[in-house]
Amino acid sequence: MLIPILEKHASASRTSIALQACDNALTYADLWAEISRVRAYFSELSQPVISLALDNHPAWVVADLAAMACNIPLVPLPLFFSDSQLLHAMLDAGVTTLLTDQPERFSQILGDFIFQKSTLIIAGKRLMQYDVRIPAKRLPSNTAKITYTSGTTGAPKGVCLSIQAMLNVAQSAALQANIHAGSRHVCILPLSTLLENVAGVYASLLAGATVHILPSEQVGLCGSSLNIEKLHSTLANTQANTAIFIPELLGALVSALETGAAKLSHLRFLAVGGAHVSKKLLQRAAALNIPVFEGYGLSESASVVALNTEKTNKIGSVGKPLPHVVIQFSEENEILVKGANLLGYTGETAKEITDSFIKTGDIGYMDDEGFLFINGRKKNIFITSFGRNVSPEWVESALLNAPEILQVCLFGEAKPWNIALIVTKPGVTSLLVSRAIEETNKQLPDYARITKWLLADAPFSVKNSQLTLNGRLKRDVISAAYKEKMNDLYKETA
Repeated sequence: MLIPILEKHASASRTSIALQACDNALTYADLWAEISRVRAYFSELSQPVISLALDNHPAWVVADLAAMACNIPLVPLPLFFSDSQLLHAMLDAGVTTLLTDQPERFSQILGDFIFQKSTLIIAGKRLMQYDVRIPAKRLPSNTAKITYTSGTTGAPKGVCLSIQAMLNVAQSAALQANIHAGSRHVCILPLSTLLENVAGVYASLLAGATVHILPSEQVGLCGSSLNIEKLHSTLANTQANTAIFIPELLGALVSALETGAAKLSHLRFLAVGGAHVSKKLLQRAAALNIPVFEGYGLSESASVVALNTEKTNKIGSVGKPLPHVVIQFSEENEILVKGANLLGYTGETAKEITDSFIKTGDIGYMDDEGFLFINGRKKNIFITSFGRNVSPEWVESALLNAPEILQVCLFGEAKPWNIALIVTKPGVTSLLVSRAIEETNKQLPDYARITKWLLADAPFSVKNSQLTLNGRLKRDVISAAYKEKMNDLYKETA
């Protein structure tokens, strides 16, 4: 259990820094004292389900750990979600209490659900507490965290995880990345991201390491935009030994180092995951002696499933399964995972799945040396280079509400933004298409929005092999037909 270990660290390593922020630090003794204080406060709440909606800060970690100590289900809310997605998550999980540093946004989102407001100071940060009237939901027994991904639709499912499942991953990650007392981890991804929360923070705290936690804007992340100068400066100033990246961040860092940015010799283990990483990018990183190790995981397995390490690394693979993980393959070569499984999903009838194999939706294989390779996704869902899941049908359906648009096919796999290939009614101008896209984008979170578009040479049809007989888009055929044009668009803004 993480909580007893933190209590031991507070006694044995009282003055060691646990959490380092911009302007203050918490030693392990300070961290334990703050967890204990907030735990006492949370224990007075009536049958709570707590949600966190705040930027990266030690307060996030303290509230998370205090809820864990009280066995209170906690719902991390990604701030990059749209307002409708945020409300869906809170209603879906039966949230009773929200802690946020963005009161204006959440006052509008929650509206009449709010029945009481107060403030709570955690780790020196003043948070708004909203107590809300949301119907309770039946959750699987031992639910400690309910995590929502970026969603393949506008209403993603809540994945219910136990403390033990998350700690299995954290312990394995700490071992594989050789995290120890004296190590320094810097949080780059939002703490609401399960990967950073479990494999970053929990793994580091288990080992007695220091975790640097800075606001997202300061580390160079703002929504789906990136400031590489700030990111590089953060890595340099914190003297971080470990960090977790998504492919988009790795690509930017590699480019910066190739063009003269100062080397980061203190960086020892840079994990990258969340989406496919090109072999070429990994080779460029290797040429610069960047210690990059690709991994693979899913929320249903409490984040990390497989990971390359310093001792076992094969470029092109996602590494070997973590010690607690068992992997099998279906007849269709779909990857099946067991180990640290979810307890269930919100809104579903309880069922025992913790000891079953989970269908990942990914196609792959394992080589003779035990390295796992991913060939693609079973469904049409694509993952952007920022690690956001996008269902193209979701975006396409929204755009087809515009009367000017007859057909649309969305692309964005492993890219920083999405391209729409569009068929319009005769006589429709580019201005009208742009306006339709603008209106559609207002309904979508930033990672799902259409950034660029192309007019198709001809309607998608059975005749040109771009439609099935029942009218479904043949995405691979369409992609091949317009590959060069789409690549040119990406090059224009590279």
